Amino acid sequence: MADVSAAGPGASGGAPAGRLDELMLAMDVVDTLRHQEGLVAKELSQDARDSELKERLRKLYESQGLEVSDRILEEGIRALKESRFAYEPPRQSFALTLAKAWVNRGKVARVVLALAVLGAGVWGWQSWRTSSEQAATEAARVEITETLPKSLEAAAAAVLAEARDARAQRVAADRIADARAALARGDVAATRTAVAAIDALRAELTRTYVLRIVSRPGESSAVWRIPDVNSSARNHYLLVEAVTPGGEVLQLPVTSEEDGKTTAVAMWGVRVSEATFNRVRRDKEADGIVNDNIVGEKPRGSLDVAYAMPVLGGAITAW
Repeated sequence: MADVSAAGPGASGGAPAGRLDELMLAMDVVDTLRHQEGLVAKELSQDARDSELKERLRKLYESQGLEVSDRILEEGIRALKESRFAYEPPRQSFALTLAKAWVNRGKVARVVLALAVLGAGVWGWQSWRTSSEQAATEAARVEITETLPKSLEAAAAAVLAEARDARAQRVAADRIADARAALARGDVAATRTAVAAIDALRAELTRTYVLRIVSRPGESSAVWRIPDVNSSARNHYLLVEAVTPGGEVLQLPVTSEEDGKTTAVAMWGVRVSEATFNRVRRDKEADGIVNDNIVGEKPRGSLDVAYAMPVLGGAITAW
């Protein structure tokens, strides 16, 4: 409730100050009417209600030691009816919206900044994604139309230059055909794989080594095995290793005739006749060394070993 102590009898000041005091007192009356709902008897008639209201207001102020004239009370009641001292929010308009935005410009600025940053991030991500997709598409196009064709033709020329016998040339032609077919259908992965296979074939063709019988103290140079299907027979093998001109012992894939498994090994058994087996055995028994120890040689440009001893075509990887 507003302070109305200056509105009582004996208040000092000129006419403007007195008028202001009366106005403040009328506002206080309106405020009291709004907050003291018990002062208003809804069942009374309008005139009776105003009289009852004025009388209760007078008693309320008298209880507070204030004397309020009938004119002030009536003015307060009339002001309440006319809603003179009630706040009415302005109607919504574009100008009002701008005014509110200006008053809340700090918050608005933060929201706008956050939206701008978010928008920039989304735009940047979309641009990066589009750029990446375009770059990937262009890279794939260049690879399938330029890079892979050049790589394929270079690999084909190199392998054909190394292939020096009919089997090597046939294998090279097959791998080149596979690569060209993959390229023609636009299969990038298959083309890469096929080109890599051509390169691997060329590396195999350029490699040279000899198959040498193992002849070291404490190691066997030959073994024999009893096949599962015929316990009265014996299979004879010379134990060999592939040695390069530089003395490196290679690991090569060898398929065992006993279980059909292919394993990369540095030593394996080459199946030979019993006569060849016995000849090598006698050679080693003479002085502990196999002097005639070259079973065969793999020349450059070929996939096959040229055997210096008669072999039967089978092999084992364990004994």
